[in-house]
Amino acid sequence: MTAHPEPRTHTHDFVGIGLGPFNLGLACLTEPIAGLDGVFLESKPDFEWHAGMFLDGAHLQTPFLSDLVTLADPTSPYSFLNYLKERGRLYSFYIRENFYPLRVEYDDYCRWAANKLDSVRFGTTVTEVTYDEDAELYDVRTEAGDLHRARHLVLGTGTPPHIPDACRGLGGDFIHNSRYLQHKAELQAKESITLVGSGQSAAEIYHDLLSEIDVHGYRLNWVTRSPRFFPLEYTKLTLEMTSPEYVDYYHALPEQTRYRLTEQQKGLFKGIDGDLINEIFDLLYRKNLGGPVPTRLLTNSALTSAAHTDGTYTLGLRQEEQGRDYELRSEGLILATGYKYTEPEFLKPVRHRLRYDSHGNFDLARNYAVDVTGRGVFLQNAGVHTHSITSPDLGMGAYRNSYIIRELLGTDPYPVEKTIAFQEFAV
Repeated sequence: MTAHPEPRTHTHDFVGIGLGPFNLGLACLTEPIAGLDGVFLESKPDFEWHAGMFLDGAHLQTPFLSDLVTLADPTSPYSFLNYLKERGRLYSFYIRENFYPLRVEYDDYCRWAANKLDSVRFGTTVTEVTYDEDAELYDVRTEAGDLHRARHLVLGTGTPPHIPDACRGLGGDFIHNSRYLQHKAELQAKESITLVGSGQSAAEIYHDLLSEIDVHGYRLNWVTRSPRFFPLEYTKLTLEMTSPEYVDYYHALPEQTRYRLTEQQKGLFKGIDGDLINEIFDLLYRKNLGGPVPTRLLTNSALTSAAHTDGTYTLGLRQEEQGRDYELRSEGLILATGYKYTEPEFLKPVRHRLRYDSHGNFDLARNYAVDVTGRGVFLQNAGVHTHSITSPDLGMGAYRNSYIIRELLGTDPYPVEKTIAFQEFAV
């Protein structure tokens, strides 16, 4: 059989795969750079960011300055403030006197930015990435049969919903919190609902369901493995841990030390907004004025097993401090169990060009590269084990993109800050 030659195609400086906020920010920052040619491929038909969690009043946990571009380029036309101006809402936002955009508002802002860009290709699913050794180029193939060639890749496929081992293969209609709003009405028609998880999303859902518990008459359980409902630590000296100096310090630590710190620092980016914790208590107080409310809050309880029979879930739980096992039955089940990075299947042909640590995770260099050359393939997010809490932080997206652009260009169109913290992290 005669091999068909590859179709001739334009060679890009880079291909961005996936379009969450971080790669979208990169698209915005690279759009005006004449000497840098990139294209962004996204499988979804339009931009979408946690649409299942657009609860009324839910807002970001970072201020509007953590938008797609401002901390790299305050003059960018893709800023959140320019979005407000074009939407005719800048003065309303000013009078609101609240720096934290609503979640649905942030999503609309990202859609607004994405629709202005020429480099974005929605509805484009990447099926395979290979490497042409002779040409020293990455070949990115799509479901439609298109080929995109590039010198560099920027991976921004995001972190998919995490399902605990106890619930793998579990039947029934349980949901991850990422689909909550689409299934809220079905859940509220059930006799009982159990929510598993202890982060911001879990707290928002619990508050939402608790506020309507007397309307629908369900029993509501909130189960968490954590010993308490931790508030997000948001003091200013702690926020300096999102500084370039702390990333330098953290990245230089031994691998085992970094993994230990990853577990210890979860409360710095996975906690609950303190005001929301207080609102939940106040809501419980008000609801209980009329008599006991059919709700339970269960801490220190790890989910060890789950079964679904005749429309009911039986959850096996272990009270970890007491070392005691118990069961909980519920018709509805919501898993607010977070998100976990999964390496895309399309990378299999180039795995030999990527670096991994002893835990089997990507070994990100300080410049966010994960390939053997140290500047060929860059990774957005998914680097808590190498770059600490800055990895998922929206406020550090513009910084990381400035860093990646410098690596791609060899010049510094968006100067990368080196020192901003008052405190010293290393001896």
